[in-house]
Amino acid sequence: MKLPAPAFLVAALFLAACAPQTSSNSASDKDDKSGTLRVWLFQEVGNDPKQKVVDSVVADFEKAHSGTKVDVEYIPVDTRAQRVKAAFNDPESAPDVMEYGNTDTAGYVRDGGLLDVTRDFGAWSEAKDTDPTARQSVTVAGKVYGAPFYVGVRALYYRTDVFRELGLKPPATLAELASTARAVRKAKPDLYGLVVGGAYTYGAMPFIWAAGGELATAKGTSYTSAIDSAAAQKGIKEYTSLFGDDNCPAAKCAGFGGNDTVTAFAAGKAGMAIGGDFSHAAVEAGTVKGKYAVVPLPGATAGSVAPAFAGGNNIGVLKSTTHRTLAVQLMEELTAKKTQAAMFDAMGFLPTFKDVRDQAAAKEPFVKPFVQTLAAGTKFVPASAGWSGIDSSLVLPTMFQEVISGKKSVAAASGEAAEKMDAAFGSAG
Repeated sequence: MKLPAPAFLVAALFLAACAPQTSSNSASDKDDKSGTLRVWLFQEVGNDPKQKVVDSVVADFEKAHSGTKVDVEYIPVDTRAQRVKAAFNDPESAPDVMEYGNTDTAGYVRDGGLLDVTRDFGAWSEAKDTDPTARQSVTVAGKVYGAPFYVGVRALYYRTDVFRELGLKPPATLAELASTARAVRKAKPDLYGLVVGGAYTYGAMPFIWAAGGELATAKGTSYTSAIDSAAAQKGIKEYTSLFGDDNCPAAKCAGFGGNDTVTAFAAGKAGMAIGGDFSHAAVEAGTVKGKYAVVPLPGATAGSVAPAFAGGNNIGVLKSTTHRTLAVQLMEELTAKKTQAAMFDAMGFLPTFKDVRDQAAAKEPFVKPFVQTLAAGTKFVPASAGWSGIDSSLVLPTMFQEVISGKKSVAAASGEAAEKMDAAFGSAG
């Protein structure tokens, strides 16, 4: 999840002509066609632009549905877990429609909180243009539980002034990435070559995937860890080899997370960094403004792109809603093409529809490398309720840090991580 922003929208198309029928998968036997719809959306760092877009969607929705009022509340991302758990346990306090991180989907489905909207999503004319990975983020065991709101991916930021001075070119492979990083560090010891983080899980994943590794493999609806496979171990070794005095000293970088790496790059302390489309504003506000460019993170072979994690948020309907038809229609309006285009203009959130993304890239050049990354193929985390436990208990950062510190070999650390992941997958059912 890219809750920085984490991560998916869809836009203005009222389906009054083909309103979805009440489904037996709703926990309520009511489907009121008027009244108040409660909506929870995430509070952004700068929330006013987002709120203006949402207010416009809400105004149109209320105008089109006489007797209907939409009450939107913006909730802090950091406390969402407690709020959502309480809502699932107490329908009276629950919203009808809710924004949630895409890595939370499987857990929320397991907890019985989200409404199955498979039929509605399939009948929605705009859904056919949804990015496949975005659609995967709302799908659990073949059923759809929401609509993608926006997507976030990472690419390679690099200092154009430093590269020009040293006669360097953007790396074409991951091997070149490592050698270029060391060249920068050697020539300019005050800079990290490529700033990396031992707690930067989503920055490390592309190395595993580019090496042919996977986080886990699916067997029916269950998962088995693959983090200790030979291919995954190769990727782990490539990533952890970047922690050293010749690039990014372990004493400093082992504890870095994604925000730390972007902050270091924005402050002019690194030649390169792996950052998201959602990092653009922070970099623009830093001392490197006008002195950087972005390219897709290269893969194992020249011309390839390392698979990126597709983060982002979704919007879904709660199973406890007493306004099923209206709630589904509002979900679609909040995530429609028109809304996604407006939200990109307002917040820089990448649309989940290819045609809308292409329009955004034509309008804003900085979007192009992220669109190229998406087009090359992205990856997602296992659609298991166990993933939230794996993520929150820092299984992968612990693995990376044990290797970086020299406490464990790649084989030993990945083997231990695999055991923890399998336990989490097993407990999730």
